[in-house]
Amino acid sequence: MIIEKLTKKYDGKAVVDSVSFEIPKGKVLSLIGPNGAGKSTVMGMISRLIAQDAGLVAFDGKDIAKWKSKELAKRLAILTQTNNIQMKLTVRELVAFGRFPYSGGRLNEEDEELIDKAIEYMELEEFEDRFIDELSGGQRQRAYIAMVIAQDTEYVLLDEPTNNLDIYHATNMMKIVRRLCDELGKTVVLVLHEINYAAFYSDYICAFVDGRIAKFGTVEEVMTKENLSEIYHVDFEILEIEGKPLSIYY
Repeated sequence: MIIEKLTKKYDGKAVVDSVSFEIPKGKVLSLIGPNGAGKSTVMGMISRLIAQDAGLVAFDGKDIAKWKSKELAKRLAILTQTNNIQMKLTVRELVAFGRFPYSGGRLNEEDEELIDKAIEYMELEEFEDRFIDELSGGQRQRAYIAMVIAQDTEYVLLDEPTNNLDIYHATNMMKIVRRLCDELGKTVVLVLHEINYAAFYSDYICAFVDGRIAKFGTVEEVMTKENLSEIYHVDFEILEIEGKPLSIYY
């Protein structure tokens, strides 16, 4: 997926200003930056949830705006920050929604098998008949990820998947993100506020400041004292744990 000169304006002010980069295939890419830097807006335009004012998102060599929704949903899945479903659904019913682009709601044997595998992969077997609103925050997030797995897309876009999770469940969620890439071969793009999660679980990082890309590269290239201090305007020190650069600021 290639993004070229992507621009979005609100009230005449550019919140995303001529952003260009390429999403590395089969890798985990984290979008980071201060609040209001434009990362979630970029994610929204990449996923076609937000219309861009200028620029191009080329998916498989074709303008993403020209893809039919049903066909795009077979290739790209998105989980936003707010996934509140008002319907009274069980975990299995929610996961089954991932098969809608293929089945149109009429599940066949293959669909049921993929739903079973997604539930098993996320270790939700004991909860599959429970209603979503009866689950903890961590369990609910796992159910949504299971829905994405059942959707069986090459690209997975996650907008702040650790939002509102405690450190235990947030860490487990990031381990799941890593497994989506390493075990299932997904290309994962996520928006994160916690830069140490980005550093430890990503392959590449794209850092935004004021609607523009400040830094793009591997974790090691972006996660330096100088880069982080420039992006966040606070002083950083970099430690190394398990070969990964982790930050502390003061």
